[in-house]
Amino acid sequence: MDADTRLVIATGRPLPGTAADAHAWRASGLAEHCQGVTVLADGTCLNCGMVTPHRKRPRRELLPGEESDNAAHRKVRARVEHVIGRMKNYKILRDCRQHGNSLHHAVQAVAHMHNLALAS
Repeated sequence: MDADTRLVIATGRPLPGTAADAHAWRASGLAEHCQGVTVLADGTCLNCGMVTPHRKRPRRELLPGEESDNAAHRKVRARVEHVIGRMKNYKILRDCRQHGNSLHHAVQAVAHMHNLALAS
């Protein structure tokens, strides 16, 4: 998702079962699709090539620059989370019982409708 325009740029294929965010990122094919683009992630996706918030070290506070970086990171991530929440307003994603490629196609269709709604 582009945080400035709030348009959905790419969707990855879902993985079966429960998977760690970092594993899902690599396995979905989005890592190759997003080469050369700044991608934000939460603190669970360390060493994946994405921008993550700075962590506090034991018994030490964050440096002033790190705290301002984290504040900017939170603002952009909030925009992304709001778009994900808006996409879940579509009944097909709320009552998600899709199998095979159906879920991936449903997410792509909802992303396209979301983009069309923003463009109009």
